[in-house]
Amino acid sequence: MNPATPFPRHLILAGAALSGMLLALAIHILGQRLGLDLGALWQPGDPRVPVPARAALAWWLMAMAGFASGHVAATLMDRASSGRISRRMRHLLIGLGVVALAAAGQAAAAPSAAPRLAGVLAGLTALCLGATMAFCGAYFALRKP
Repeated sequence: MNPATPFPRHLILAGAALSGMLLALAIHILGQRLGLDLGALWQPGDPRVPVPARAALAWWLMAMAGFASGHVAATLMDRASSGRISRRMRHLLIGLGVVALAAAGQAAAAPSAAPRLAGVLAGLTALCLGATMAFCGAYFALRKP
């Protein structure tokens, strides 16, 4: 059996950033259904009232999910390319990813309670935040000691 050739570093970083972006978007969509709306930041309201805690919690959940997803995805891609991950574990992780994205897709199919512009801004923010944090997590996972 030939030894596996590891993936190039930039391919692992791009894949991890994409997975983190998708997970952050899924967390954003599911969080909206639970009342954690990032779009509350752009809704008009009383200027003396601080940013709602639910919007801050949504922000930190998306950032944490993106960072953790990028770190885990980069580690798993590095191990899978070098043959250090079992086939069963690979299938389990793929199944969990499909279930998470399917749940987010079903939640996104329902009509949104957020205003249109605030919803679009919140979605774009979730995409950018997820990609940035996932890239950071993947970078730290691939650093050489």
